[in-house]
Amino acid sequence: MTLDPIHVENIARLAYGIAGDVDTTDHEDLAGRVWNDWLTGLRRDGRVVVEPVADHERRRTAIDDVALAERPFGTVHGLDSGTINPTTFKNGLVVDVAHAAMAAEPTDLDLHRDRTIVATVHAGDSTADFDGAWTRRDDGHTRQRVLHAPRVNRYAEGVVHALALYLAEGTHALDHADRVEELLVLDGPIYPKELFTWGDRDPELGELAREAKPQAVVEKYIRLVERFVERDVPLAGFVKNPSSRTVVRTLSRKGFESPWPDDTALFTRLLERREGDIGSGGDGSGSGGNVGRGGNDGGRGTDARLDDDLTFTTWFHSRGGADGTMAADADALGIDRELEPELYEPTFMVLYDPRTDVTYKLEAPYAFTRDAETRDRLTRQVLADVATTRGPPAAVGKADALARIDATEKAALRRKFEERFDSDQQATYDDHRWGKDRY
Repeated sequence: MTLDPIHVENIARLAYGIAGDVDTTDHEDLAGRVWNDWLTGLRRDGRVVVEPVADHERRRTAIDDVALAERPFGTVHGLDSGTINPTTFKNGLVVDVAHAAMAAEPTDLDLHRDRTIVATVHAGDSTADFDGAWTRRDDGHTRQRVLHAPRVNRYAEGVVHALALYLAEGTHALDHADRVEELLVLDGPIYPKELFTWGDRDPELGELAREAKPQAVVEKYIRLVERFVERDVPLAGFVKNPSSRTVVRTLSRKGFESPWPDDTALFTRLLERREGDIGSGGDGSGSGGNVGRGGNDGGRGTDARLDDDLTFTTWFHSRGGADGTMAADADALGIDRELEPELYEPTFMVLYDPRTDVTYKLEAPYAFTRDAETRDRLTRQVLADVATTRGPPAAVGKADALARIDATEKAALRRKFEERFDSDQQATYDDHRWGKDRY
């Protein structure tokens, strides 16, 4: 049963009351203060968690010009991993399957055929053992294995998902690292950050993260950084939906009342341009041109959003939240690092596309972004790619398409597991309520 028109109107009227209590001018002033006074060196518990790598600027570039500009990297590889999502069966098993692929731009069909597949299993029966060795199929183009997840009392679905996803992705990246000659861009962060947050969610999960199997997954990413540093080939991660709250949480702890739910909302406020902003014109050519802002340096205005320029920040160190695990003064979950610890630290820049009103983040280890020329090349590459695709870089989009498991395939795979286990999936009321087709 749908809402009657009167109900729709009554709900819409609630917006008037909400809007009347929100003063966006205050938000604009706060954004400028955060940028100028806090993001030059944001401290938490005596540690600098966010600070500029070099320059501290907001910049813009004309979309049409940067889309036609010569790319700094002639060949770009992308890598992604997709899963069927955690599935619980009536026999007590919880399973997820991840499928990783690497893509190239320009296309490399032989590379695209290679896949890494991991099935992770959690069992309530402590006597069960499902661990298997790596095997090859499809004339050697597919490498696959079963991983028996460490037993947990809670969060079994999250554990099997993270271990499957990151083991497949990290393994595939390492196995094919030597195929990358100029640049590798992961679809998502450069480290398995979901696993890094386990300690914040539950003490049991925090202890689990330091056990052998999760450590082995994280170690693959550490070795990946080392391999690419050794080969002098940059490694980056394109984050399509950044969700960090390091800045806003740190500000909150300092008594600074932040109106933004996460860091992405803050950076969007800082990078969005409106017709009423002072200095909204300017050259904006190449990767230069500062973002024009009103007198409060955070002005949003009430006029239409300008969509002729991409806007972006310079690079930052990130040592808070999930990124803190790989900070130089942290122990990387007890994993040995062969390079200087600071070289593994995540750094990032933020990019805003006004055509889609979407904010992205590009990450890279400090081992690469400490070099000014490499920072500039990474920045110009991602600007050109986003300007052209209105979304992720083409290599990342290809990897996503190769690794994605669609709904029909997920249902078919789950049915195969049911047949093999001789056990049905554990259904929920929502499956029935919303008409989810399990097959």
